[in-house]
Amino acid sequence: MSTATDRRVPDDQVAPGEPVTPPGGRPGRDALSEMSHPHRGRMAKDVVARIVMWAAFALAMVPLVWILGTVIGKGFHMLTTATWWTGNQRNINSDDFGGGARHAIEGTLTMVGFTALIAVPIGILTAVYLVEYGRGRLAKAISFTVDILSGVPSIVAALFIYAVWVTTFGLGRSGFAAALALVLLMIPVVVRSTEEMLKLVPNELREAAYALGVPKWVTVVKVVLRTAFSGIVTGVLLGIARVMGETAPLLILAPYTKNFQRDLFNGNFPTLPMMINQDRGDFALSTAAERMWGAALTLIILVLLLNVIGRVIAHFGSVKK
Repeated sequence: MSTATDRRVPDDQVAPGEPVTPPGGRPGRDALSEMSHPHRGRMAKDVVARIVMWAAFALAMVPLVWILGTVIGKGFHMLTTATWWTGNQRNINSDDFGGGARHAIEGTLTMVGFTALIAVPIGILTAVYLVEYGRGRLAKAISFTVDILSGVPSIVAALFIYAVWVTTFGLGRSGFAAALALVLLMIPVVVRSTEEMLKLVPNELREAAYALGVPKWVTVVKVVLRTAFSGIVTGVLLGIARVMGETAPLLILAPYTKNFQRDLFNGNFPTLPMMINQDRGDFALSTAAERMWGAALTLIILVLLLNVIGRVIAHFGSVKK
């Protein structure tokens, strides 16, 4: 007569992954091993994933460190000269040593600031419309247009502005015309990054505000945008970094000048990318090469400072939990 301990569950009734108990009611050695180490497979996969991740990170850091090391090694000498941060390149030939980059620094900051002044409000408002209000054909058309702008090369944006600004309206090339081309390049970056940040805001926050009788536009401004503020600032910084080093719009729309020029609407305009480009034909000369490397390092420092400032603003401006 069989007892309860002698009963065996049929194999076709055993759940997948469940250890099979042999006759007699005592699990086998394999079953005991699987029960005592249920996470061994997961731990192995986690270790492999970590190794692959760190290897990919180290591989990606190699060109970055190489580039930074080269630029710093060849351009830092120029940044330590007395006139680099105070002078310009007026009356400085390719084979002459010295000169400053203040005119190009001021021009770059002015042009990028004007570009952000136009692109950031348009990009944020477009993202808010697409996430909070956009429905139907208009939203699809706007989203499709943003996708098209995301893939437009900088030279095409520059040629478009040249065709409209110079050819059609007969206006001269200037820093403002170049800024318009940079706006076309910066808007899709701000729109997409802001859109993703707004989607990460929990719907519970919106529903809680609506339950209290708060109008939708107030909810968007006071709750949604404030919650996503840190991510929005990051997107804006990505857009600024995207356009700060562009050269094609400047070559076509804003010819370089070695003098100080603070008028964005008239005449040639000095910028760091064009300062790097001015002596490219005389790169074999040590003096011209040093200025090019110095201008490149200055541009990297400006982007770094803007990112640090943006991080600080995002930290103190975000909603505290």
